[in-house]
Amino acid sequence: MIDAEEELVAAPPVAAARRRLRAGHPALLLAGIVLAALNMRAALAGVSPLLGEIGAHFHLAAAASSLVTTIPLIFMGLGSIAAPKLAARWGTEAVLCGALVALCGGIVLRIAPPVVALFAGCAVVGASIALLNVLMPGLIKRDFPERAAGMTALYSTAMILGATVSAATAVPLENALGGWQGSLVSWSLLAAVAAVVWVPQALLTRRGTGHGTPAATTVFAPQDGPKLSRSPLAWQVTLFMGSQSLIAYVIIAWMPTIFTDHGMDKAAAGLVFAFSTLVQMAGSFVVPMLAGRMRRQRLLGVTVAALMACGVAGLLLAPVAGAWLWAALLGTGQGGALGLALTMMVLRSGDAHTAARLSGMSQTGGYLLAAAGPLVLGAVHQVTGGWTVPLLLLLAVCAGIALLGMGAGRDRRIGDGRRA
Repeated sequence: MIDAEEELVAAPPVAAARRRLRAGHPALLLAGIVLAALNMRAALAGVSPLLGEIGAHFHLAAAASSLVTTIPLIFMGLGSIAAPKLAARWGTEAVLCGALVALCGGIVLRIAPPVVALFAGCAVVGASIALLNVLMPGLIKRDFPERAAGMTALYSTAMILGATVSAATAVPLENALGGWQGSLVSWSLLAAVAAVVWVPQALLTRRGTGHGTPAATTVFAPQDGPKLSRSPLAWQVTLFMGSQSLIAYVIIAWMPTIFTDHGMDKAAAGLVFAFSTLVQMAGSFVVPMLAGRMRRQRLLGVTVAALMACGVAGLLLAPVAGAWLWAALLGTGQGGALGLALTMMVLRSGDAHTAARLSGMSQTGGYLLAAAGPLVLGAVHQVTGGWTVPLLLLLAVCAGIALLGMGAGRDRRIGDGRRA
């Protein structure tokens, strides 16, 4: 993830307020982190089991329905660019609070009657999640430097838990609340609770700064360090991040629909999808630990690509009969691929500043590339009338991930002079 704190030095009043907050209200800070993390995927994962109902309600074709998952990805990429600047101007805590308020509003906007409100709400949701994506890792490293690994594990687990619960309860909430609108809007309550917890933190850290005074100043100029756009290794890491994200968000958008199109009950399809999301924790925990102990990560890159390819092939050959197995393979591969992509941003960089810049390039480019996945495969499904060709295209992407993993997994550093 982009680390917004890596490039910033807090203004003295803000730094002092943060020290008081850590010393006097650690439980408030911890609760805020967990609640924000729970919101980082819940608003997206809860859409997938309901995509058919949303499309039918607005009379959308498959390609148009995929915009419900594509638009948030586009704005997750674009929003990542703005986050460090907003944090420098207003402070991380205030921007986090604002992002959660905006997320709550975006979730509600998605159920407004006109279809344009659905797409506008998706854009607000994506931009809000982008701010959370960027700000959370740096805040954890800054406020818990001695427990950064444990806190990162906690926040990552909470993020996956939020997505899992959202996916698993989407259909039951639809049945209980009278339609897909009630199911989607229910997650605005979680965002609202998280925003309330962040309000006092935002006020405490901004108190004492004058009107118009920035919360922080930047340490490095944007042009400092090696030229990432001229580094083949930087592009390999970026494309690896983007390709695995493409697979992940295609699965988020279309896995339940693939199951229901082959005769599975809608509630059961939601549970299988939720299980696939849950088992991502295994891959995201194990693979980075292995990667950190290896000079080369090429074998890991091929392995996670192979796991995803096996899961996609299963969806192609026997989608319902082996649904739980394919979900386990895909989830483990996706979690491992994401963990490996984030780890390689650090391992392929010579210093923290380069790592932060590479993270920014990979995350922004990755989400924009991933945004094409649900839309393109939805259009191909619409044209071909089935899932065979879309899944074959996903297998081709898995092959590309394996090749990118071979390149990005080399024992190289950006700027070390060895064609990196």
